[in-house]
Amino acid sequence: MALTPSTMLPLGTKVPSFALPATDGTIVRDSDFAAATAFLVMFICNHCPYVKHIRDGLAVMARDFANQGVAVVGIMSNNAAQYPDDRPEMMKVEKQDAGWDFPYLYDESQDVAKAYHAACTPDFFLFDGAHKLVYRGQMDDSRPGNNQPVTGRDLRAAVGKVLANEAVDAAQKPSIGCNIKWKPGNEPGWFSRR
Repeated sequence: MALTPSTMLPLGTKVPSFALPATDGTIVRDSDFAAATAFLVMFICNHCPYVKHIRDGLAVMARDFANQGVAVVGIMSNNAAQYPDDRPEMMKVEKQDAGWDFPYLYDESQDVAKAYHAACTPDFFLFDGAHKLVYRGQMDDSRPGNNQPVTGRDLRAAVGKVLANEAVDAAQKPSIGCNIKWKPGNEPGWFSRR
């Protein structure tokens, strides 16, 4: 397991645009969520042990957020040819098995991951109503094997601040997980294997 931290995209960054296929065959665009009070973009996948660790908690958290009017999407950017568990047909199975109510999108070109400077799975990006980045970092302190409960504490606190129209604390801990599985020759300049 390669431990890779978030790149910590600069706060205030506008939502990088995307138009990606979802597991139900529709095309989902960032502009579909223009009216949302908050917008959470998560880079996740099926096979990563870090995502598997938070799988159930992620489903609960995303449902809680949706009930508060927060838009949520998951994006899978791994090289599915090299990691067949992450193929689109397996994404559909994972979404159903995990109880994920949010759109689960396939970034085959990996261009969206590059635009967000996504580095790991999971990697979280929270945007406010003006679609400016206010939080990027960990869901909480829980990691496989560290016996910390999956609560979503850090991400829930950031969402709570946005919904209360308050500033999100800029001191944020990076997410840590497996690196995005880049296609050969497609690695972004800032990416280095760890």
